[in-house]
Amino acid sequence: MSLRFDASQQLRTGQHLKLAPKMIQSMEILQLALPALQERIERELESNVALELVEPSAPTEDGEHRDDAPGLPQDGSARQFERLRDLERRYGELWEGDGERRRPSSRLAGEPDGKLSAMANAPSRGESLESQLQRQWSLVEAEEEVKIAGARILEFIDEDGLLHADLDAILDQSRALPGATWSRELLERSLGQLQQELEPAGIAARDLRESLAIQLDARIRDAEDAADRAAWEDARVLVAEHFDDLLHNRLPKIAQHSPLDLGRIHAARDRLRKLTLAPGRDLVDVPERPVYPDVLVDYDPSEDRYVAALQDRGVPALRISPLYRKMARDRGVDAETRKFVARNVRSASWLIDSINQRRTTLLRVVESVIRRQREFLDHGPHFLRPMPMIDVAAELGLHVGTVSRAVSGKWIQTPRGVFLLRKLFSGGLETAEGEDRSWEAVKAQLKEVVEGEDRTRPLSDRAIAEALAKRGVTIARRTVVKYREQMGIPSARQRREHR
Repeated sequence: MSLRFDASQQLRTGQHLKLAPKMIQSMEILQLALPALQERIERELESNVALELVEPSAPTEDGEHRDDAPGLPQDGSARQFERLRDLERRYGELWEGDGERRRPSSRLAGEPDGKLSAMANAPSRGESLESQLQRQWSLVEAEEEVKIAGARILEFIDEDGLLHADLDAILDQSRALPGATWSRELLERSLGQLQQELEPAGIAARDLRESLAIQLDARIRDAEDAADRAAWEDARVLVAEHFDDLLHNRLPKIAQHSPLDLGRIHAARDRLRKLTLAPGRDLVDVPERPVYPDVLVDYDPSEDRYVAALQDRGVPALRISPLYRKMARDRGVDAETRKFVARNVRSASWLIDSINQRRTTLLRVVESVIRRQREFLDHGPHFLRPMPMIDVAAELGLHVGTVSRAVSGKWIQTPRGVFLLRKLFSGGLETAEGEDRSWEAVKAQLKEVVEGEDRTRPLSDRAIAEALAKRGVTIARRTVVKYREQMGIPSARQRREHR
């Protein structure tokens, strides 16, 4: 066997798309909603020595506003840190302006730091569900093995407070743990005591039905009088013996196969609505995320048109520090420091340009949208027109991906309410009258049809399609099913009210 090596040269042609870092950053900034943009700016202010806020103060000769000395780098070495401090002092003394020396940073002058004060006053994160349950369990009197096994089970409780893990699986993962003679019987005993001792009732149930049963048992024990106890006991019968029929709203069948008449069944079902489907969430406060509209749209009666404005007052004005801009060009500064400062100046410039481009692009897109959706703004959701992103992109001379990033996650406040900007973009159909209607407008009409039905004889999906056809909207029955499920509207059987 012989080996042969050949050396040759080959010329290949091809096209490769490489995005510059500045372009990548611009796309990232464009996609950020207002709260995320504010967080991004805060991080950049902390990490970039050349980026600073524009605060109202005496203007300099070049028209810029002065600011405190910029923050020192957070990630440099101690030697570079000291070098920049020395350079900052030297540049402060030689500052070219009105002759006044720059005021020292509030942090260096011993003044309170606003950001640190805000962090100190912010509420602490709440205790996790598992920590609260473990703390409750530690106060329960039980055998040592039961306490150990119960603590182990609590590690598998989900955020709803339910135990969806199989006990056999927990047993297999716990055999090697010390402190207990692990067995299925031990886990069963521990789980039973967990369900009895922990609050709120329903915690550590293995499914929704068991959780409701535990909650009902607690309500029966705490009933105020015989009538109250009887109503809760009826609800317990529904969950224990007729749960599947209850879920599918087969109330006459329940009445036929139980001692309960329809009146008692309705009363018992009303009691069930007072229970929780996720008892664990009663212990953990989940803060609601407020909606911050990126764009405000209002009607201008003098010009009979809708006007868009960006809600960017929460976005701080930024500038490149004149001190560090000058330092980056000064040959008297050693090369390593000058390179570091120049990199930060360049990064700050890119960020400011990206924020300005985001503002311009978003406003152009919204202005195009409100021109196209004038009827929706005038008359409501039934008049929402089909508006593919590609049409807006073509009008503005942008790539469709740019339009998509511009509207991603952005909220818009209009006279018709506050909603996601992307909701205004959708396909649609042509009505019998030749008018264009978006799918969102069709959904609004579908909801209106359902809300106006007789609940004792709810409309089937085919009947809903026929009702929409009478309004000039022709869609298939399967499309009705699709939209109904997307909007969380139950089937006709589940919507029916039995009297």
